[in-house]
Amino acid sequence: MRRRPAAPPSPLPQRLGVDPVRRRLPAADRGEDGGEDGGGWLTVRDYLRELLPVDAESVDALFEGDGPGDGVHGTDGRLTADSPFVPEAWIWYHRDLPSEVEVPFPLTVVHRDERIVVADKPHFLSIAPRGKHVTQTALALLRHRLGLPELSPAHRLDRLTAGLVLFVVRPQDRRAYQELFAERRVRKEYRAVAPYRPGLELPCTVENRLVKERTELTAREVPGEANSRSVVELLTRDGRWGGYRLLPETGKTHQLRVHLAGLGIPIANDPLYPCVLPEQAPDDFRDPLQLLAHTLEFTDPLTGSELRFESTRQLAHWPGRPASDPAL
Repeated sequence: MRRRPAAPPSPLPQRLGVDPVRRRLPAADRGEDGGEDGGGWLTVRDYLRELLPVDAESVDALFEGDGPGDGVHGTDGRLTADSPFVPEAWIWYHRDLPSEVEVPFPLTVVHRDERIVVADKPHFLSIAPRGKHVTQTALALLRHRLGLPELSPAHRLDRLTAGLVLFVVRPQDRRAYQELFAERRVRKEYRAVAPYRPGLELPCTVENRLVKERTELTAREVPGEANSRSVVELLTRDGRWGGYRLLPETGKTHQLRVHLAGLGIPIANDPLYPCVLPEQAPDDFRDPLQLLAHTLEFTDPLTGSELRFESTRQLAHWPGRPASDPAL
C-alpha cells in the first residue's frame, strides 16, 4: 500500500489563531480511453464548488482579496479561479469565520516557558476549534495572544468545565506531553458542587465501563470490565450542597459527570446528567457547570522537574463561600 506523503508547510499564516483549511486534491482517475482525468473538474474552482456546501459566489470569493492571508494557494503560489485542477496537488485557503458570541470570562495563563503553557480556562470556552466554536476557543485565543502559532493542547477538557489545560509550544515536544496523559502519569484533581447526601459514605471509589459514541451527546454505562475509575471525597457542605474533591484515575469523556450522577449527586447545572436539558442559547452564561479542573501535577518528561499547578478560580456555588464574592 502506497504511503501518502506528508503535507508541505502552509503558505498561509493563521488568522486569529486559526489555521487555514488544507486539502489535497483527489487522485486522477483512469478514463475509458486509458487517459487520466480529474473526476470531471477542469479547474480548482470547479472542485471547490462541488465540495463546499455554499453557493457559487461564496466559492468565487475565496479567490479574492489582497491581504497576505487571502486567496487560494498551492505549493507554487497563489491560484486563480481558472487555475487547472491538478490531481493530488495541495491547496490552502481560509474559510469565512463564523460569527461567535464572545465568552465573557477571562482566559488566564498561570505558567509559560519555552516548552509548555498552562492556561486557566473559563466555563463555556472550548479548548480547540470544532463545529461552531472556532475563534472563541482557548487554542485560537492563546495562539493569537501569545504569538505561538504551533501551540497545541496536550489533553482535552469539556467546554462547560473550567480550569487548567496544558498546551505544548513546540511540535517536537508534543508527543512527550501527550503521553503523560495517555499513560496516566498526571495527577489531576477536580472540584465540584453537587447535592449533599447524608447517607452516602465518602470517600468512595466509583468504577464502571463507559462508552460514548460520536453521534451521542452523553456517555453511558455498559456491562464489562471497568475502563473508568474516580475517587470522590467530600470537602465541605452547606445546607443541601456539598463541595467535593474528585480524583480521576482514568480520563473517559464525561467520566466525572457520569460518576457523580450515578451516586445520586449530579453536578450542579449539568445539562446532560442525569437527564438531557434543552440546549442553552449561545449568549446564555448564567448557569455554568459547577466543575473545575483544579490541579495538575506531573514530572516534566523533558527536564525531570516536579511540576504542580493550581487553578486560581473558584466555583460560584462552592459551599460556605461568601455571597459577596464575584463569580470567576
